[in-house]
Order: sequence, then structure tokens, then C-alpha cells
Amino acid sequence: MSVNLPRLLLDARKARRGGPAAIALRRRARLAEMVAFARECSPHYRELYRGLPERVEDVALLPVTSKGDLMARFDGWVSDPEATIEKARAFADDPGLVGERFLGKYLLATTSGTTGTRGIFLVDDRAVAVRNALLLSRGVGAWLGARDLAKILAGGGRTATVIATGGHFAGLAGASGTVRGGGRWRGDAVRVFPVHAPLPELVSGLNRFRPAVLAGYASAIALLAGEQEAGRLRIDPALVLLAAEGLAEGGQERIAGAFGAKVGNVYAATECLHIGHGCAHGWLHVNADWAVLEPVDAHRDPVSPGEYSHTVLLTNLANRVQPVLRYDLGDGVLMRPAPCPCGDPLPAIRVEGRAADVLTFPAGPAEGVGSVAVPPLAFGSLVDRTPGVELFQIVQTAPTRLSVRLLPAPGADPERVWRAVRAEVARLLSEHGLGHVAVERAEEPPEQSPGGKYRTIVPMT
Repeated sequence: MSVNLPRLLLDARKARRGGPAAIALRRRARLAEMVAFARECSPHYRELYRGLPERVEDVALLPVTSKGDLMARFDGWVSDPEATIEKARAFADDPGLVGERFLGKYLLATTSGTTGTRGIFLVDDRAVAVRNALLLSRGVGAWLGARDLAKILAGGGRTATVIATGGHFAGLAGASGTVRGGGRWRGDAVRVFPVHAPLPELVSGLNRFRPAVLAGYASAIALLAGEQEAGRLRIDPALVLLAAEGLAEGGQERIAGAFGAKVGNVYAATECLHIGHGCAHGWLHVNADWAVLEPVDAHRDPVSPGEYSHTVLLTNLANRVQPVLRYDLGDGVLMRPAPCPCGDPLPAIRVEGRAADVLTFPAGPAEGVGSVAVPPLAFGSLVDRTPGVELFQIVQTAPTRLSVRLLPAPGADPERVWRAVRAEVARLLSEHGLGHVAVERAEEPPEQSPGGKYRTIVPMT
């Protein structure tokens, strides 16, 4: 399929207007195309699908895959033989290449290993175009009215994105795909603000930039909403776009009230940048013509609508360089049993286990009485980009004490990895005026939650 944004926009509108039947028709056709492509161009899938029918339109016929299995077979998994694991790891280990295109062709993003395995994922131009078309037509198009769009235009389209920087993270890699050529951020309209920056520094920078659109991790945006309510942050965006994490009940309404803006929410993963978008009734609508979600129990049997799943199987129908087909994503989801009151015919879900884990500490002597909150991805992004870390977990064991559980990568020096991680965490704490917070090395390795994932940040309960 040609990477043609206007054509994709038109098709996305037609599919939704056509209702469930039109969506299902596209899903079946695209699944058959993706399976045929994977068989032809991916040695791993060619072997895995050897016994399947010639044409596959039912995703349930496919065997389940996992991050561990696919990463172990990286060179046979990808459809581009030039994209080897050796080259991908060398690229991912170079922070100077963040925002550049891997092999001059693809976005490259790494995952933090919440399911027990760190991943390297490639995204082709086709998948980026699909993500952009779905976000514009089904997200922004639904959230904003003519007055909101006029306000954004009057503000010069200035967009502030509060995300992790310094590593090959999906937010930054995916965002760079919206820039022509897929390279680094450029121009004055878009500015990236590091999520790990101290809150006063973020507030000062945003006040100077005056964004018309504010986007970022939900936990960071919630902290900024508090600054807006207190009068320290003084911005007037038309749209606040939340991603990566969930919020407590009422959190989205609070953010909308604080900024006096429309609030949109997207559901995405490194493995698929276009899973779904939020509606005004608090549901996430799955782009089921481009992504298939199957809620399943611990035995990978289907669960009924209205019941939270143990995990969910994801099939990405857009990205061909690294086909993700019936992939165990690890999120627990609840499928809405009845049509959503918003009228969107796309399937509606809620996601369990994506609520943000903000760490809160008592202020240091220099700051006086009060507390300092740090969003979870500020810690996670720093540790995740430290060389030699296979898996990590930061546990708040006391109001001013953090315990770091580490699993070094194979071949890495555990002592060297620990010193690097401790230095990064201590630097972040110091930047936030939290030099009095102790950082200890845990004896035990990271622990799985009952759902099978590894929470990277565990606050005090």
C-alpha cells in the first residue's frame, strides 16, 4: 500500500462511517496481506506459519508470539535482511543517534522490559503514515472543533512535548516520524521538554514557549496541571494530549479544568503506535481496521466482554519491517460489552495496569515544608538508557529511601552497571532538590506483578 497520507485519511473516515462491517472487511483483507508478506519476507514467520492455510483472514489461526521469542530470532524476524540485531544494538547504544533513522529507513525504539525482556523495535514509513492518519482523523478530528483549531493556528501551531529524552524511546522516536524526513526535531513550532527536568524548570520553559498544544506522559501532565492551578504555570493550550500512562478516575477532567482545554488520550505501545484513541466517555477506541486486540486469560483463551483479561494479544496490520502478529502485549484490558454512548463504531476498551506511579518525597531542608513529586518515567528513562541494564525496578521503601533492583545484561559488569545507575538516579534527585533521598542497591532481582509484568517504579503504599 502506498504511503499516501491523504489516501489514508480518506480511508480511515470511510471505514468508521461504514461501521463494524466496513471495519471488519478491512481488517480481514489487511491481515491476509500481512500474513502473506510475513511468510514471503520473514524467515521466522515462514517457518512458523508453514502448516497454515494459504490465505489467513482469522487471527485466531496464528500461533501466539512473545517479545522474548522474537528478540531471540531478531535477524530471522525482520523482513529487511540488512537490519541485523548487531547493527540495531550498536545504533540503540549510541545516544547521539536519537531521532536519526536506522539504516536511513526506519525509526528505532527500545522498550524498558516490563514483560521481562528488553526489546528493539523498528517502524517503517508505512506504519508512521498510518499512525498520523488515524491520530488526525479519529483523534484530533473528534476532540477539536473549529474554534479549537483556530486557536491552535493563531498560536502558530506551537507544540510542547514532555517526554523522555536521551534514549531511543518510543515517544521521541515516534514523534520524530512526524517531522519530514523522520530526522531530528527542527523549527520553532515543536519543542521537546525532558520529563526528567525539575518541575520549576519545566514550568519556566513552558511559560516562555506558550504552547498551543501540550502533549506528554499523563503523570507529567497531571503534575503540570497542579502548577497551572497554583498559578505558577500560565499557559493556554487548546489541546492537551495524554499518552503512555493511565490516570486515576477524574484525572482527565481535572486536567481539562486546569488548562481550560480539550483533552485527548491515546493508547499506543512501542510495538504499535496506533492502537487507539480516547473518547469523551472515558473509553479507548481500538483502530480495529489497523490493529487487532484479543483479550485473553492466563491460558490465552478468550475472555468475555465486560471482564478484565490477564493479557492481550496484539496484531499490528501496518508495520512490515518487523511484523508483530498475535503478540502477547502484557496489558490487561476490558472490552465494552455494549456500543459506546459516544457513537464511535470502533471497539471500546479500558486498560488495567497503566496507571502512573508518581514518586512523592518530603522536600529537603533548602526547600522547607512540602513535598516534591517526580513522574515515574523521569526515573525510568534515565535507568533504561544506562548501558548494561537488562531489567530494573525502583522501589520506594521509605519516604526518603529508594531501593534499586537490577538485572544486568549478559556479559555486563554488575558493579559497573550499579555505579552508573546510582550516579544517574542521584543526579536526577539532586536536580529536583532531593539530595537527601538515599539510593540503595537491593539484593533481590526485579519482581513480577501478579499479571506477569515488571513494574519499573513502585511507590510506597
